[in-house]
Amino acid sequence: MDRIHSFRQAIELSAMTLLDVRQITLAYGTQPVVDRLDFSLAEGDIGCLLGPSGCGKTTVLRAIAGFERVRGGEILIDGQCVSSVHTHLPPERRRIGMVFQDYALFPHLDVSENIAFGLGKQSADAKRKRVGALLDLVGLGQQATRYPHELSGGQQQRVALARALAPAPSLLLMDEPFSNLDVELRERLSLEVRRILKETGTTAILVTHDQNEAFAVADVVALMHGGRIQQRATPYDLYHRPINRFVADFVGQGVLVPGRVVGDDRVEIALGTLRSDTPLDCGPLGVCPINATVDVLLRPDDIVHDDASPDTATVLMKAFRGADILYTLKLDNGVKLLSLVPSHHNHAIGERIGIRLDVDHVVTFYEPVPPPLAAQP
Repeated sequence: MDRIHSFRQAIELSAMTLLDVRQITLAYGTQPVVDRLDFSLAEGDIGCLLGPSGCGKTTVLRAIAGFERVRGGEILIDGQCVSSVHTHLPPERRRIGMVFQDYALFPHLDVSENIAFGLGKQSADAKRKRVGALLDLVGLGQQATRYPHELSGGQQQRVALARALAPAPSLLLMDEPFSNLDVELRERLSLEVRRILKETGTTAILVTHDQNEAFAVADVVALMHGGRIQQRATPYDLYHRPINRFVADFVGQGVLVPGRVVGDDRVEIALGTLRSDTPLDCGPLGVCPINATVDVLLRPDDIVHDDASPDTATVLMKAFRGADILYTLKLDNGVKLLSLVPSHHNHAIGERIGIRLDVDHVVTFYEPVPPPLAAQP
């Protein structure tokens, strides 16, 4: 019975998949850019390709849009193969909307005319109703007759989004859409864009190098490096359960401290013993043997300021962030930690403060010690 239930679930999940990227390879000339990349996106979900410059994320987006040909693998949209070695459906036949980094609005058209541009041969009445609904959705009803140069950057971005949504595309692609905005507006608009996409039930992919944007907008994030996906997960799991050192370093802040395995699910560090909810993994060794040496990831929120704690550390640096202060601390054994503390605890450089561990997710990385070099004759 369980197998039948699982089989039905698999069929339902498959039916819900709108975008399916299968083992695609991309290159510019002889230079490989993306290597056998694999992911899918369910209908109505917002995905994100996150990563540093040069990791291949924008190239993947361009391949999905039809601007780049794949060298291997295939891309399916709503079950139809749109890209493969033998198939290449042109961009205009893929029912894809695009929001570009520079917005690409028509300067000689007002807001309403920009939004209506992609509505093609619909009747004037149908266009007017669709534009009106989208103006209300993006909060620009009062700016309908203004021209792009009369709008702020955030307003221009919302016009670009409305224009992309106007033809009701199967899939919306957004390439670094907030990069031209200041930090405060970027944060506010990213939440607004998520609301709009969810209200319209639009399936979308965001490309960005900014983890804050990725976390604010996306349901699932694929972190890329070197043309491959390192980890694909929810923002929560990407932060709290990184699968390798690159992910741990790229997402959020934290430090790796030395630890010694003292049980299948326990590791000892300078501040005490941590218990994992799963057995500790030592790669080729399987479950970590007793006394194995590992690196333990500690995030700033894992180290709690506590004046009553017998464990103390010295303040090396501090970064005021308004509601919080990020402290860089040093233990007596030289190990450095980060701690995020409410800003009413304003400690001086060189001061010793009490700290304690509050770790919900134990993340360890094992790296075997290389064998000693053979003696030279």
